[in-house]
Amino acid sequence: MSQRNPSAIDAIANQYTARFAALDPIAATSLGVQGYDHLMTDFSPDGYGERAALNRTTLDELGHAQVRDEADAITLAAMRDRLGVELELHEAGEEYAELNVIECPLQTIRDSFDLMATDSADDWATIASRMSRVPDAIAGYLASLRTGMQAGLFPAALQVTETIKQAAELADPATSFFVTLAGGATPDGAAASGSLAADLARASHAAAEAYGQLATFLADEVAPKAREDDAVGRERYALWSRYFVGAAVDLDETYEWGLEELARLEAEQEAIAAEIAGPGATVRQAMDVLDRDASRKILGTAALREWMQETVDATMTALDGVYFDIPEPVRTIQAMIAPTHNGGIYYTAPSDDFSRPGRMWWSVPPDVDEFDTWRERTTVNHEGVPGHHLQIGQAVFNRDQLNDWRRLVSWTSGHGEGWALYAERLMQEFGFMDDPGDRLGLVDGQRMRATRVVLDIGVHCRKQAPARWGGGVWDADKAWALFTGNVHEAVPFMRFEVNRYLGWPGQAPSYKIGQRIWEQIRDESRKAAESRGDAFDLKAFHSRALGLGALPLDVLRSALA
Repeated sequence: MSQRNPSAIDAIANQYTARFAALDPIAATSLGVQGYDHLMTDFSPDGYGERAALNRTTLDELGHAQVRDEADAITLAAMRDRLGVELELHEAGEEYAELNVIECPLQTIRDSFDLMATDSADDWATIASRMSRVPDAIAGYLASLRTGMQAGLFPAALQVTETIKQAAELADPATSFFVTLAGGATPDGAAASGSLAADLARASHAAAEAYGQLATFLADEVAPKAREDDAVGRERYALWSRYFVGAAVDLDETYEWGLEELARLEAEQEAIAAEIAGPGATVRQAMDVLDRDASRKILGTAALREWMQETVDATMTALDGVYFDIPEPVRTIQAMIAPTHNGGIYYTAPSDDFSRPGRMWWSVPPDVDEFDTWRERTTVNHEGVPGHHLQIGQAVFNRDQLNDWRRLVSWTSGHGEGWALYAERLMQEFGFMDDPGDRLGLVDGQRMRATRVVLDIGVHCRKQAPARWGGGVWDADKAWALFTGNVHEAVPFMRFEVNRYLGWPGQAPSYKIGQRIWEQIRDESRKAAESRGDAFDLKAFHSRALGLGALPLDVLRSALA
């Protein structure tokens, strides 16, 4: 396919990307846009205001631009959706109330250092520069939280309690990530010395002290005013749901579908359990059989990283040219053990020029050193191939057809996480998950995602819980009973997950809702092809869909209609 001649709308999208990177250096680092790693994002009301102003200006410019072709129409629809809903959140004051256990400035500031280069003295000087700006970023964040509380947006007490612990850990010089990172600086293979070492030490202790101030602020100013009710209510939830899904869904219908899907997956998992452990065996009994199988064990994080790498590389080879045509730069992916220890598993995109490859990260808790392949093969498919790496890497690579915003910035959880769950099921369709143990792990993960739909909508929209889970209005205790009754994981992991859903409304259901919409779009495309008398080409469908970039799901549906 020939290179696209950029249009006026492409120029606006590219200009937006450049301005966005300058206003959000942490995002620029994540996107692999060079030149901003030494800077820090402004989390003050003024910082949020500048980014909102950029969205308004860009939407105005788009409103006066001529649509040249289908690509322009898709860009216009996607930018109006994403920038528009971000403005709605800003105008509702939601940015000033961001405090939760997984995704708010508390974690974003710290996590920004994970993707920064650490090879040379210049790299470490860049880290010292960004780290020296942490106190200002924290001060801005405190100002935003104060603004939110003045407007009546009070964080939930549970989130305050848990984030105080997180901030205190980052503040303690004995455990602080910042102090540990700076103390381990080895530019060009040797320990940092002289002015560089002094700059790193000064910046790291200042960053830790800033987190101490955050912990004190949360304890002294926020905790006394925190709301006891975890629910945000239907109006706030509907807005967040639209932001995360990229489509307006019927929350009542989706809740009922979640209950049905949960029951279906429970039955599917019980059937697989019977294959593994005999008729009448429970899921737990089947898992015990698999856990005793030494051939499915991985011991130590080094072996885990090696197994992840071997697994994703083998999958890449098996899929390329058969089920997908994978561009050469996208064929490289790195499995990584994360420097954090909260149990999360996630993917980070390649840089714009692919000098930094896409990476799968596993944040292993400090007391965990044993892993089971039957649980995790589907996780590698989700984070790697054909999941996030293929999806995001394909968009970054498609420079000839997509503008910078479509390639790098545009992201909707429902599209991205929905695709990754859809990709897990694809591997079953393609015949790569025939082993009953691997299938049990796949369905176990899907069951957890269905549980999230019921829990998240149920709690935040104050729905009525089924009698099986306590009846009456959903609350945190019933949510815990639901989760532990359907998810087979360690208690600390489950507690963190439930705390995450209670504090981040609308995000967790976007995985399973997104998968549902991806499957609906594929079914619609298949029926359209058959109505024309054509055979449905699944490989071509995937190539077309991924080639469009990470669109809001309503826009994707329209583009593929």
